[in-house]
Amino acid sequence: MTLPAFRDPALLELALTHTSYANEHPELAGAHNERLEFLGDAVLDFIAADWLFHKHPDFDEGRLTTLRAALVRVQTLAELARAIGLPEHLRLGKGEEESGGRERANILGDAFEALLGALYLDQGIEAVRAFLVPLLEQALVRIMQANLDRDAKSRLQEWAQGTLGVTPRYRLVSSEGPDHAKTFTVAVWIGDRMAATGRGSSKQQAEQAAAAYVLEHLSEFLQEGEVAANPT
Repeated sequence: MTLPAFRDPALLELALTHTSYANEHPELAGAHNERLEFLGDAVLDFIAADWLFHKHPDFDEGRLTTLRAALVRVQTLAELARAIGLPEHLRLGKGEEESGGRERANILGDAFEALLGALYLDQGIEAVRAFLVPLLEQALVRIMQANLDRDAKSRLQEWAQGTLGVTPRYRLVSSEGPDHAKTFTVAVWIGDRMAATGRGSSKQQAEQAAAAYVLEHLSEFLQEGEVAANPT
């Protein structure tokens, strides 16, 4: 899939404009995608909930809630953004560009939500639904096959305790950036080995990212050798 066609190209351009770009271009008068992100977040939540409700009439409220959370979390939205080629169209400031912002999950997820908000303003809810549901269909298959509607930390703990008899531990490695936009890096240790690091806009998000990475690379982790018990 590709980016949707817009009747008003200015709305699409605004959805793809990060604050860092607007800050470097005074002629934009601060025009960036954060307000569209706010709107798109609400549109996404509604369409995802409505679609899940009708697609799975046999699922109870709890299961529907966890599936929706898995569909709208930042990692999933970043994957959907990549699937439609959104990163290459983002307008980023030089500093954000040089620091890898074009691949940063939170930037991609926010821009994807802004795109939905812009499409809603441009053509209405049914246009958003027609664009979004095929993407949700693909994401849901992967989520359900891998049990990704359960959070990564819980799944990693269950696996590590059941397979290795150890409990994963998380340590903050660093925090960077201003107080209102920090990026945290967290390492996850399994026994005496550091298994992976994860980054996120909160410690909890970074921990989830680290756990998810380990789960996606379990075979490589096990090939690296035996794991000793947690050091005391």
